Amino acid sequence: MTDQYAVIGNPIGHTKSPLIHGLFAEETQQDMAYTAIEGPLEPEQAFAERVRAFALAGGKGMNVTAPFKLKAFAMADERSERAELAGAVNAMKFEGGRIIAENFDGIGLVRDIEVNLGLPMAGKRVLLLGAGGAARGALLPFLAARPESLVIANRNVAKARDLAAQVGAHGALHACGYGDLQALGRFDLVVNATSASLSGDLPPVPPSVFSPEGAAYELAYGKRLTPFLRLARNAGVFTIADGVGMLVEQAAEAFDWWRGVRPATRAVIERLTVPLE
Repeated sequence: MTDQYAVIGNPIGHTKSPLIHGLFAEETQQDMAYTAIEGPLEPEQAFAERVRAFALAGGKGMNVTAPFKLKAFAMADERSERAELAGAVNAMKFEGGRIIAENFDGIGLVRDIEVNLGLPMAGKRVLLLGAGGAARGALLPFLAARPESLVIANRNVAKARDLAAQVGAHGALHACGYGDLQALGRFDLVVNATSASLSGDLPPVPPSVFSPEGAAYELAYGKRLTPFLRLARNAGVFTIADGVGMLVEQAAEAFDWWRGVRPATRAVIERLTVPLE
């Protein structure tokens, strides 16, 4: 019997997940089907009811995308440490009537940077812009990569400091406001984890944070040269990338978690890549 998986979000028409997991299943010869579900926004309990109905019908697992990552977190019976820190989940599996939750966004991001882009983070100065869910999901994998320093910058400095305090036991990191960045010099890697690029805006970062020999990474994908990447390019940064590789790599992590086999990702990334220029 074909195993059933899905991604749930709202809206969901733009999702690449069925294509990605379909390609993964074909490559690894897994007997599975993967569909997209537009989750209900209301009433409040409707999302949880839809997820449980899918599980009761035999569903094996789900990816979760906006705006349901917090609701998925709340309804999980068991969460990984990464999911606990992020306060959000992007993958669930259903076993014995229980919902087990994970967050693979940060792992996918680090793998794309270190493996696909060939930019090891160990010993490097790393700047993470934003202190929302995307940034929270990245922190533990970033610290595990052993950068020389990790700085979180956010408009709301108190929010960044609270986040830094939560993960202080896992490694040293510094929190600041955007106005403090001018004094901190250049970084080897600058990652935009804010939502600014989704609306065509630019986080208020000075060009001085970029190192021409370093890299700039935009979590948004498929939007070509965003204002953030354009700022980095104008500052002389040679290596710029958007989040399509992260999208595919986090999907591969979820696939491995569900199926016990990790698919190759290079061909899928190349298929989904939109030229930045």
